[in-house]
Amino acid sequence: MTTILFELGTEELPPKNLKTLRDALTDNVKAALDSQNITYQAIKPFAAPRRLALQIVGISDKQPDRTEQKRGPAVKAAFDADGNLTKAGLGFASGLGITKDDIITISTDKGDYIGYELMVQGKSTTELLPAIFQKALDDLPIAKRMRSGASKEEFVRPVQWVVLMADNAVIDATIQGHKAGNLTRGHRFHAPDFVEISHADDYESVLHNTKVIADFDKRQASIKEQVAKLSDEVGAVAIVPDELLDEVTALVDLPVALRASFEERFLAVPQEALISTMQADQKYFCLTDINGKLLPYFVFISNIESKDPSQVIFGNEKVVRPRLSDAEFFFLQDQKQPLFALTENLKNRIFQDKLGTIWEKSERIASLAAMIAIHIGADSEHAIRAAHLSKCDLASTLVGEFPELQGVAGTYYARLNNEPSAVADAIEEQYLPKFAGDKLPATDIGTALALADRIDTLVGIFGIGEIPTGSKDPFSLRRASIGVLRILIEKRLNLNLSELIKQALANYGDKLENPAKTFDEVSEFINARYRAMYEDQGVAVDTIQAVQAMHIDVPMDFDDRIRAVQVFRSLPQAGILAENNKRVANILAKADVTVSDAVDESVLVESAEKALFDAVKSAQNAVAPLQAAADYQAILTTLVSLSEPLKAFFDDVMVNSDDAKLKANRLALLQQVRNLFMLVADISLLQG
Repeated sequence: MTTILFELGTEELPPKNLKTLRDALTDNVKAALDSQNITYQAIKPFAAPRRLALQIVGISDKQPDRTEQKRGPAVKAAFDADGNLTKAGLGFASGLGITKDDIITISTDKGDYIGYELMVQGKSTTELLPAIFQKALDDLPIAKRMRSGASKEEFVRPVQWVVLMADNAVIDATIQGHKAGNLTRGHRFHAPDFVEISHADDYESVLHNTKVIADFDKRQASIKEQVAKLSDEVGAVAIVPDELLDEVTALVDLPVALRASFEERFLAVPQEALISTMQADQKYFCLTDINGKLLPYFVFISNIESKDPSQVIFGNEKVVRPRLSDAEFFFLQDQKQPLFALTENLKNRIFQDKLGTIWEKSERIASLAAMIAIHIGADSEHAIRAAHLSKCDLASTLVGEFPELQGVAGTYYARLNNEPSAVADAIEEQYLPKFAGDKLPATDIGTALALADRIDTLVGIFGIGEIPTGSKDPFSLRRASIGVLRILIEKRLNLNLSELIKQALANYGDKLENPAKTFDEVSEFINARYRAMYEDQGVAVDTIQAVQAMHIDVPMDFDDRIRAVQVFRSLPQAGILAENNKRVANILAKADVTVSDAVDESVLVESAEKALFDAVKSAQNAVAPLQAAADYQAILTTLVSLSEPLKAFFDDVMVNSDDAKLKANRLALLQQVRNLFMLVADISLLQG
């Protein structure tokens, strides 16, 4: 079996996209080979700063031969009454170069047609590969392509060489405007000249000998191993974000990890600022102690094997020092005035043109956060103070340089100003959760602030008509809504969402033209987020819809009902109960009389309706204390007892009796059944 080697050599590829390009090229080629019926054993991808490559092992030499059926005109039109070919039949035969004897009959649902079975010889793999690789490159997810010099060929970076081989032979091809050969290049500094590849199987070893680890995953594993070793030597833990690790892996052919240090005085600066600048600007891996406190070390990945590593270390320490000094300067500059003094700047900074300044938003947040704090048993004065300080760091020089530190910087400055710890902690926690699955605020004041900030934004943006549409959501209102729901549910806060929205509306005064419409739109928008949130947890859509039908204002209560319905659905009687509830709902909806809740026991005549009445009374007595305790799971478990009586009722009793009194009484009995189940959710919406 044959091994195919394809390599595209370029100028340095964009490091943040290298892994994506590698995977997309692999997927594109796999799809093309499959569509051409070319078999292979395995495809191994390679990706390094100056190359994308694929090694296809055990590939078939050619496509399999296939029979292709050609269909002509209908038999009636192809032959005359004497069985001779008509003009239409002769045209079909001559077009294929066949005689009447070669023609077959093809039967279809629409009738019989003349046809011919043509044996098509499979093309050789080497003949097909150039076009396959070119198409795979053309289809790569590249946002902006470039041309090099006078060349008309476009790619993400200028192409320098192309390798295309079948075992030890070069395949004649021109790809990206370059004639394919068997010459590659090694490391830009250690082995810059072209080197010959004798056999496609030798690709990885040839590059290894020229100081290039072509396998992306192997380079990454080497980096992780080296970083861990250097960290262990100083008793530290390395911060290795996946995104940074991928980027660093894409920047080097030959990863050599080195540990450097910086002056301990910089540790007085918020470590988030130091980490941010070292990761984003320098692509360094920062080191912390086991408690997450930053240590004065960092690990960087060099792309060369230096004869004097100390010089490389010294150079990196020299480069990072001014960046850390900048962070230190901004931090010290901000401390020349108390955090609260920055509120004056906020009075001139616009939150949104129609909604006023950031300071006005802070005052609204303060009002709403105080209300929430009272409801959850927290200090409302602390909530007000935290709200007034919450946006101050937006006017700080540190956040001006490091926008990702908003909230974090404010917490540092609040602590330096001897603000209460509850106030200081809340400033950072107001932004939690930042993304799906992120941690929630840990403190009560932080919780109040996080809720107030999000609800204020939702109400304000909806109030001026900036409703998210499709994928357009510039104010991240979907994320804000899910954040509100997560906080209320996961922290078990018995807060009424409608009341919070109403208070937020009141805080805006006359800034919003139609408060009633805004209330409806915000409520509907937040409630619509339940589906996405619970579907991510594996909850069935009809379970969510069954609870949404109840129009619950307390998210914690909504969650309790969801969990209860999930347990109910696992019971063997759930299916028949859901079906019978659907039947009850349909009968009541179609009733042509006003349905009462009161059942006249003296009018019950059938044994099945009497049994159902007794079962309903018993269930009503049993669920009353459960309803008071909001024990929805126990309520539904109790109502399972209605399964048999309700089934018997439908089997033996005619609800729409000709006797108006009987009919009204039976409808009232079904109304009581409906009311019992509607204590938790609309069970009739469950699909079984």
